[in-house]
Amino acid sequence: MTLIDSRLGVAATYAALAAEWGIPIDGQLAASRLGPPLEVELAHWVPADRVDEAAARFRVLYAEFGVSRCVALPGATEAVRAVRDAGGRAVVVTAKYGPNAARCLAHAGIEVDEIIGSRWGPAKGDALLTAGADVYIGDHVGDVVGARVAGAHCVAVATGPCSAAELRAAGADTVIDDLTGLPGWLSDHLLDRRLETLDEALRGLGSVLVAFSGGADSAFLLAAAARALGPDAVVAATAVSPSLPAAELAAARAFAAGLGVRHLTPTTRELDRDDYRANPRDRCYFCKAELTEVLGPLAPELGLAHVVTGTNADDLVAGFRPGIRAAAERGAATPLAAAGLTKAQVRAASRRWNLATWDKPAAACLSSRVAYGLPITTQRLARVERAEAALRAALSAAGLPARNLRIRDLGPDQHR
Repeated sequence: MTLIDSRLGVAATYAALAAEWGIPIDGQLAASRLGPPLEVELAHWVPADRVDEAAARFRVLYAEFGVSRCVALPGATEAVRAVRDAGGRAVVVTAKYGPNAARCLAHAGIEVDEIIGSRWGPAKGDALLTAGADVYIGDHVGDVVGARVAGAHCVAVATGPCSAAELRAAGADTVIDDLTGLPGWLSDHLLDRRLETLDEALRGLGSVLVAFSGGADSAFLLAAAARALGPDAVVAATAVSPSLPAAELAAARAFAAGLGVRHLTPTTRELDRDDYRANPRDRCYFCKAELTEVLGPLAPELGLAHVVTGTNADDLVAGFRPGIRAAAERGAATPLAAAGLTKAQVRAASRRWNLATWDKPAAACLSSRVAYGLPITTQRLARVERAEAALRAALSAAGLPARNLRIRDLGPDQHR
């Protein structure tokens, strides 16, 4: 009764067993007490010396009479999908006979990663430990016991034989009415856990110089560092060069001031680097190399222990990201990525903290507007910035304000 409603099938199977053995069994009553092992229920209806025999026969009959009557409970499919979308594995630990549990899930159209059957109470906890479960979702006080043994967060769903009050009294960490509430709960739970991890990591760093572009990621990191360490142990550094739009610098100043954090604007000279000016596909490597080589010596001068960047967990799996490699080679730490915080979670947490940057569009540097292979020059970057400002103003005057606007420089051949 957590993922599937098996009551009709259980009642039908008990009816078949009763008819075959010529004994009275109230299948509806038995189906209302789902959760404990089958043998516990059968002990109410058959002699003690025949319970094991009856259980074996029930399991055979269930494949015929029970499986086809199983249906997914509301939200079950979406709950499993939410676990997978969050990067987790969906493991079913059940008192039911494993092969029949697999048949029921398949019939209901629910695909899980693993099924561990014939486990109840503390034995469920042993299985959860083996599976490395962080969260266990169940509908019975016995499931709460299993979660406690495993040290897993217990989410109890009030769709089974136990009431919400009983589940809370048994020690469930969270109680929800049904699985439709699981995706939202899981999203909040994971964000809470990752924010705790981030806070611990930042406290462990002691003091930080934040490479602060003003974008959503670095702004959130700056706010998190100020919360964890206090504003006096944090400095924001926004690199100033022709590739930084002037409007971004003004916004960065205002944001840091709002946090009470000291804000520095060191000059970076990426345009002095031949490899950067040539604008190859790995241009970002040379930009981040320049940035971290400027900030690296600055941190100890300020009495700060580490340079940190706003790289998030999505960035690490986004494919070709040469800038991340350059920063890592020069010792910059990435607390957001280390805590597993994705871009969506950064925005969700920023909104929770009322940060103005929570929905700020990505603000890549001006050089990103220039097609690879075209030389990066101060004049070209200034022209792009002027063009974007003019177009933004024109759109605003026409009643079509644009928050996320880019003009691409594709070279002279593309202007004809």
